[in-house]
Amino acid sequence: MKIIKSIVILVAALYSVGCSPFNRDCVAVCGDDKVMIIDFDKSDGRNVKTVWSWQADKSIKGLPAEYVGRLQSIDDCKAVDNNTKMLITSSSNSCLLIDIQTKEVLFYATVANAHSAEMLPNGRIAIALSINARGNALELYDVKSPEKCIFRDSLYSGHGVVWNTKRESLFALGYKELREYKLKDWQSETPSLEKVAEWELPINSGHDLSPVDENRMLISGREGVVWFDIAKQEFTPFEPLKDVRGVKSVNLDAKTNRLIFTKGETSWWTQNIYQKNPDKTVTIDSIRLYKARPLKY
Repeated sequence: MKIIKSIVILVAALYSVGCSPFNRDCVAVCGDDKVMIIDFDKSDGRNVKTVWSWQADKSIKGLPAEYVGRLQSIDDCKAVDNNTKMLITSSSNSCLLIDIQTKEVLFYATVANAHSAEMLPNGRIAIALSINARGNALELYDVKSPEKCIFRDSLYSGHGVVWNTKRESLFALGYKELREYKLKDWQSETPSLEKVAEWELPINSGHDLSPVDENRMLISGREGVVWFDIAKQEFTPFEPLKDVRGVKSVNLDAKTNRLIFTKGETSWWTQNIYQKNPDKTVTIDSIRLYKARPLKY
């Protein structure tokens, strides 16, 4: 009995620091100053199963106190490094990398109107900056050097960044364009990104850039959602959401055809996360939701 009791105590302790057995149905959601991971399969309506949560607070290890004010509008959250870390951006001008188990901040940077970030090889982070006097750019950072931008390229209304391992390319989304970059001088102390291709979007106000597989991505904009076929360099309507306006995040599982998305319903935010195949809506009243990102397996 003592052994069983000890195991129960250990499991409870792991959960308290966020080390939970995340399953394939877990989805990271974010908005305001909060990031949560919910078990989507066990959530329905307002019955939400939360397995991990994080909120900006000056007592968090590794977080400079002044960053609390820069985390009032978290707009993207991606689980990275085999779901051991969370990469978040805030339009209140910041980007963080968080250890999921300890909730410690591992990297931070002041980034004007940051809207999305992506981990790159060698511990570097690419960040898309939206409209701001110090924004409208694609910036590059190294996890080992908080606050130090090591490369910058102009990109009007930067909203999305996705690393494609097969092509060894970074794709970046702006207001009316999609770009492809290659890594340059990556093993040196002065790495950069070289633009090798650019395509005009068939929709305005590019908002979300989401990988589906090695050859396809989804792009949301003001008027709806489109496919981008990388090999064919071709845009086509994404039928389930082709006429849905204001989609803030879109995620399609190519194996199961499960679609999870959010859309602006009260101005730019919502309290609903929508799923198709099967159809379901999860509502979180305590947060002005922006994006939802299923964990990767």
